[in-house]
Amino acid sequence: MKNYSRFVIVLFVLYFTAVIIVAVVTGKKGYETNSRDEDVLKLNDIARDVEDNWYDLNALDSTDYGVVFTVIDLNNEILYETNLSDERIETVSVENAIKNRYPYACLTVNEKSVGYVIMADDGLGFFKLIRLRLIIGLLILGLGLFLLAFLYGRYIDKSIIIPFKNMKSFAGKIAEGNLDEPLMMDKGNMFGAFSESFDIMREELSESRKREIALQKKERELVASLSHDLKTPITGIKLTTELLKAKLEAADEKNENTGDIKEKLDNIYKKADQIDVLVSDLFSSVLDDLGEFKVSLSDEESKVLTDIVKKYDDKNLAVSSSIPDVLIRIDLRRMSQVIGNIISNSYKYAGTRIDIDYRIEEEFLQMRIHDHGPGVPEDELSLIANKFYRGRDWEKSSKDGSGLGLYIAKMLMEKMNGEMLPESNGDGLIITLLIPLC
Repeated sequence: MKNYSRFVIVLFVLYFTAVIIVAVVTGKKGYETNSRDEDVLKLNDIARDVEDNWYDLNALDSTDYGVVFTVIDLNNEILYETNLSDERIETVSVENAIKNRYPYACLTVNEKSVGYVIMADDGLGFFKLIRLRLIIGLLILGLGLFLLAFLYGRYIDKSIIIPFKNMKSFAGKIAEGNLDEPLMMDKGNMFGAFSESFDIMREELSESRKREIALQKKERELVASLSHDLKTPITGIKLTTELLKAKLEAADEKNENTGDIKEKLDNIYKKADQIDVLVSDLFSSVLDDLGEFKVSLSDEESKVLTDIVKKYDDKNLAVSSSIPDVLIRIDLRRMSQVIGNIISNSYKYAGTRIDIDYRIEEEFLQMRIHDHGPGVPEDELSLIANKFYRGRDWEKSSKDGSGLGLYIAKMLMEKMNGEMLPESNGDGLIITLLIPLC
């Protein structure tokens, strides 16, 4: 609409400029000169006829000269005047004719001056009237066209452009996922049928989204419920396995051969432990999706981190440095889950010595966990903490995994107002935990 308004304004500026040019050009003296030359010829003809009929001027009535003129003698007495119009020379004299620029001629009869013939105007009146009317007509026409163009533009803007912009804006909101705002429709909108269809589509999409969200919530609640229910039998399996292992150890003391049974019980325990970790991670992920995941922070001594490492380092691959004696603010159970996931991940993909060192870094206790495995490619480093991400080479390997371990670890650290930072320096993978100090 802005472009249309500019076009109309420019067009009518040019139009009125052309009218002004016409007015200026037609007012130049060239037109006046041509008209006056014609008047002089007419005046000469009239003067000649008056001289020929000086003694009987009424004979001039038989000729239509097309102009108003008066014949006077040398004493300014009117001897003859035309009756072509109501226009009349009120003061007839040569001096008045000169003053008003009336054309006049001296009359000579028998080589003797007898009077004058004077035309009643300068011969330009008709031309000036036509010129004035033409200019006024052009101005009125221009204003009329401008008004019509303006009204037409307003009609186009209201009936086409504004509804189209509203539909465009509405489509953008739909694309952004805003399905709650209806599309307003005006009376006389030529896009009315489309607008109504678009709004019906919005309502259907909104209802579909609500159904999808409700279904997703039910699915997550189901997974959460199943995860919780699975924890009970898994715990039972682990406890039973531990009890049997204790009995086998007692049998070993009696020199009974139980090596094969003990190995199988170890395998059962490891598989149950893997299932336990997987179910815990899945349960935490679902709670996070539902917005119901909570942490309970408390002040703990830093040495609890060493205890957690010992708990999950069942292969005795972790080598820890001394830890500063400070208070940290964590959820102990969730912190145990974080460190357990990282060590488990290192066991699975590296299987090497794990170096763990600590230092104070501003308002955090920095815990650096470094294995010496193949590490992670630079382009995948920012992805390893993404949900369900397992790397490009995962399908080619024989490693089991859900892609939740490091995701859960990172999410839990953020919940505890800390941070997890992965890096790879060519000598394995380094996971740095920034644990808030009290």
